[in-house]
Amino acid sequence: MAKYESAKVADCEKIEKHEIPPEAQEAYLALKKVGFEAYFVGGCVRDILMGKKPKDWDITTNAKPEEIVKLYEKSFYENKYGTVSVVSATEDPTLKTIEITPYRVESKYSDQRHPDAVRFAEKLEEDLKRRDFTINALALDLESGKIIDFFGGREDLQKGIIKAVGEAKERFAEDALRMMRAVRLATELNFKLEDKTREALQENSVSLEMIAKERIRDELEKIMMASDPARGFELMREYGVLKYVMPELEKGFGVTQNKDHIFTVWDHNLRALSHAAEKGWSLEVRMGALLHDIAKPHTKRGDGPKSTFYGHDVVGGRMTEKALTRLKFPQKFVDRVSKLVRHHLFFSDTAVITLSAVRRVVRNVGPENIDDLMKVRFCDRIGMGRPKEQPFRLRKYQAMIEEVSRDPISVGMLNIDGERVMSAARLSPGPKIGSILNILLDEVLDDPKLNTEAYLLNKAQGLATLSDQDLAQAGMEAKKRSSMAEEEVIEEIEKKYHVK
Repeated sequence: MAKYESAKVADCEKIEKHEIPPEAQEAYLALKKVGFEAYFVGGCVRDILMGKKPKDWDITTNAKPEEIVKLYEKSFYENKYGTVSVVSATEDPTLKTIEITPYRVESKYSDQRHPDAVRFAEKLEEDLKRRDFTINALALDLESGKIIDFFGGREDLQKGIIKAVGEAKERFAEDALRMMRAVRLATELNFKLEDKTREALQENSVSLEMIAKERIRDELEKIMMASDPARGFELMREYGVLKYVMPELEKGFGVTQNKDHIFTVWDHNLRALSHAAEKGWSLEVRMGALLHDIAKPHTKRGDGPKSTFYGHDVVGGRMTEKALTRLKFPQKFVDRVSKLVRHHLFFSDTAVITLSAVRRVVRNVGPENIDDLMKVRFCDRIGMGRPKEQPFRLRKYQAMIEEVSRDPISVGMLNIDGERVMSAARLSPGPKIGSILNILLDEVLDDPKLNTEAYLLNKAQGLATLSDQDLAQAGMEAKKRSSMAEEEVIEEIEKKYHVK
């Protein structure tokens, strides 16, 4: 884990205009030209002081929403908090939309998620007082280049501290998501939490139960995509936050493994995640690496060097699906990561494995996911403390994947379809067609050279002479072989570990 380090904050009296992009300057000047007050505020000011490119630009002003929208050719105002979005002509996503919000004061937060009411304020200080952390309560007067800092935000930036504005308990009571945001900022900036802010977070983390899962997911994604996401998960566990975000993962803390592992399940998973982050891999790969052994605490049998975790890949796939669905991740993302977890234990001994087996793995995880599956396997190895992510056998396995990349791996890739089967075998639509196609695919997975129309039609005609019962049985067995998944075994495991 990286150590805490003080931020390298620009030690200057003012910020020069050339440090602000033209699009942001234009939005600012439009307000100033007609006599309104205007300040850049929040994260963009913080990032400029840290020498970073801001991810977005925010302006606060004493103008009201209806006055703001009149000043810009392309703008829209469609929220009750007064924020006007100004659209610029640039293709830079950080500047495409600049948000302008009137000074505002918020009333109490009865649901710990949204203010009961919002009223517009007259002074900048009133607006900054409602913000979450001191490093986000900084404002920039572009005309003078001076930083307005009522709450010691610049000093906290220098010290590398996340500190709540005013009373931390009050800030977290207003919006419990701020606790996740505190962890996220500490992760992204490599800061530590100020003592009272940390204590308030630990005492009130249960309030996260009231927050919409989508909002928690958004902060979680940002933590996952940070340069050191493992530290974010350590902080969430330490502060009592993780149990309200991903309790399944926390159960691996302190769980020892067998003779093949020198790390606990928790440490192994975080080390795997760290490797994915170091390589700059996608959110899907990072999540797959983090969750690949999520089921080990549930499937562990015995203790010490001979302990076992049979079925943890199957159980893990189901647990991953449930956890990510609960957090409202898109279904496509859920399906993809669940497959990576479910199939991360593919047999890779290239001295024994056949091309047929490789085709079945590609078929199970999907050609579009096979590269990510290999990356998760690499993360798994590094998470175990192995010196190389790609030993010879995995490099050889990748070569075998490339070798079978054009081979048929699904019914849709056969050189005949259901209509041709019905026509050649004189069958009506029904389950027999599916059984025949599954049997044909099973043969082609073993030998792609059999994927010819002549052979498949001849074989289909022979299969059509079987009784309905015999054909159904043969089709079922072929489908099991094709998927490399014994459904009865999976069902038994799912029931045993309550992950159905």
